[in-house]
Amino acid sequence: MEFHEVKVSKIAKQLKERQSTAPLTLKKKAVSHEVPKPKDKRHSDEKLDISDLDEIIFVDTERRICIAEPGVTFTKVVDATIKHGLAPVVVPELKTITIGGAVAGCSIESMSYKLGGFHDSCLEYEVVTAKGDVLICTPDNENQLLFQMVHGTFGTLGIITLLKFRLIPAKPFVKVTYEKYKSLEEYKKAIWAHYTKKDIDFMDGIIHSPEEYVLSAGNFVDKAPYTHSYDWMRIYYLSTAKRKEDYLKTPDYFFRYNKGVTNVRPKSFTGRLLFGRFIDANRILKLVNTFRKIIPLSIIPITVDTFIPFSKIEEFMEWYEKEINHFPLWCVPYRIVHMYEWVSDEFSSKVGDELFLDIAIYGMQRKDTEHYYKIIEKKLMELGAIKTLISINLYSEKEFWKIWNKKNYDLIKRKTDPDNIFRGLYEKMCVTSRGLEI
Repeated sequence: MEFHEVKVSKIAKQLKERQSTAPLTLKKKAVSHEVPKPKDKRHSDEKLDISDLDEIIFVDTERRICIAEPGVTFTKVVDATIKHGLAPVVVPELKTITIGGAVAGCSIESMSYKLGGFHDSCLEYEVVTAKGDVLICTPDNENQLLFQMVHGTFGTLGIITLLKFRLIPAKPFVKVTYEKYKSLEEYKKAIWAHYTKKDIDFMDGIIHSPEEYVLSAGNFVDKAPYTHSYDWMRIYYLSTAKRKEDYLKTPDYFFRYNKGVTNVRPKSFTGRLLFGRFIDANRILKLVNTFRKIIPLSIIPITVDTFIPFSKIEEFMEWYEKEINHFPLWCVPYRIVHMYEWVSDEFSSKVGDELFLDIAIYGMQRKDTEHYYKIIEKKLMELGAIKTLISINLYSEKEFWKIWNKKNYDLIKRKTDPDNIFRGLYEKMCVTSRGLEI
């Protein structure tokens, strides 16, 4: 902790002494897992280096708590905790997603159907404001609103410099059973049955087509008759259609989508044989960011996570098949532990569901990408659904603040970043990211 405090003091000092109010972007060691945005003005911002905030401070095996810096990747956390028979409550699908990024960007995964998102497992954040003040934030101290508002606001309210989060018991292996269904109605019934019974440890699925639905039901187990990994020739989402069951080592289960969810590259047998071991989501994102100036926007696939209230999934899928019709889709059931403070009162009042389905559209190629992003946003607003902001966002400012909570956001923004050096949430994610001026 002494070394950590030195690092944080250095960051706080730089912010206190900074005279400029020009936008400031954080320099991190890990690659951003947002959809690449070649025109993003943040590329040319002044940088504040926080890349050394990437250490695990302490794993408390008795209390099942981990304390770590925001740049720590989930693969590092899993490596450190699994040897003690523990794991994070929620482990996102890619090895290089960081714990700080998981809070800022709302990460969920197959544990989320009963446990919520990664933020819901967090107990405390240390946050450095734009003025260099260091604040300790918990769900019940004087900074409780900041604790809730740093979730999903993409670093626009301050810099998370330390996290304390819960761990759960984990066994060495995961057994996955692939339940096959031919209709959305059957699929919904199966999801709801597992959700109400809480009878499995993990639940996600792949919608291969409107006639082929697979629900992956996973459980921790002590022993396995065999194991598979999906870090080279095998493609996990394809295996869900072919297999009845599977066994994976627990870390391999957590990162079974690390090569891509439904957007695995390369696709051909020869390509995977020669290059598959070396290509993953992290390397692809690094390459795209390195060559962003010469990469045309048209080759960047449409990528969006849509969170649909469970009661509205039939309406969404009927519309989706008619207007978009891209398959396969990743489906992740997600329990809203509580209606988050960054969600507007107007939006909250329309939502009666506790269970949402994250219908993730990955790797879709279309010529008119903005058209598809726009019609998705419009349909989600009609349904009382929502999406993450990692992708292209075309909301008008009025539309945006019908969903996100401007009152709470402005209240915290005035306290933690009064000169707007981290940019506002709408400005950063809907305007600056597209190379535009607000």
